[in-house]
Order: sequence, then structure tokens, then C-alpha cells
Amino acid sequence: MLRRIILTVTASAAALATAAPTAGAAADLPLPALSPLTSLLSAPEERRDRLTVVVSDTGNARTEGRYRLECDPAGGTHPAAEGACERLDELAREGRDPFAPVPLGRVCTQQTGGPATARVTGTWRGRTVNATFRRTDGCEISRWQSMEPVLPSTRF
Repeated sequence: MLRRIILTVTASAAALATAAPTAGAAADLPLPALSPLTSLLSAPEERRDRLTVVVSDTGNARTEGRYRLECDPAGGTHPAAEGACERLDELAREGRDPFAPVPLGRVCTQQTGGPATARVTGTWRGRTVNATFRRTDGCEISRWQSMEPVLPSTRF
């Protein structure tokens, strides 16, 4: 995503620099400052997406634990960091908030997906995240599954 922004800004600046002024235009007006590009290239650490994912009670010791997920670029201790960052980007492109709780009043099937829980905290797209995931009914199971591979698959 950062590469796309940089490429767009660079291409726009190049197009502005090579464009001939139209008749009657003030040719001596300065081009827009490229400070946003400069700040993106030297993006401070706090601009990166940084999440902590804590998973427990899945019934599979390999998927339980505390993971750090960093995006742009993908990294951290998360076992599927690249896929997890791609999934978060995909949900954002769809206009969905991946950390939003199930809306109040939503009718959900009364089934259980087991005792698994996950808590995601940190920063994503410049905002604070503090979300809890459970598998206590059909809505919560669906919410969990929509976050895979950020959260581990509990389907064996």
C-alpha cells in the first residue's frame, strides 16, 4: 500500500513538472510541495500497523499464544504475517471494519464454536484497536472466520 501511494505521488509530481502551462496561466506559480512524499519515505515507526494478537483455548497448542503483527511491510512474530496483512487490507478495501463487534440486536444462530478466544490490540490505519473475538454463536463464529489468517483457523 505504501508503494502505491509513493508511486502515485511520484507520477503526479512528474506529470505536473512536465506539463506546459496553459495560455494565460501564471507560469511562475510554484509546484505543490512534496512534503507528504518526504514524510512517507521517512515514515516514523508509529505510522506502521502494529497489532498484538493473543489466542487461547483453541484446543490446538500450535495456534495458541501471543503474536506481534506488523504491516507495511509485513512482519513480526505472527506465523502468517503476510497473509494476515493482506486480509486486513482486503477487508478495508471492502469498506469493512475488521475489528467492529457484532452489531447489537443482530439475530444469530445459537450454536457454539468452542471456547477459543482472541484479543487484538494495537494500532491499525492510525486508530487504536482493542477487540475481542469469541466463537459463542453463529455471528461470532463468522466474525472470527472472516479474520483468518489474522486469527488462526479453528477448523480442523
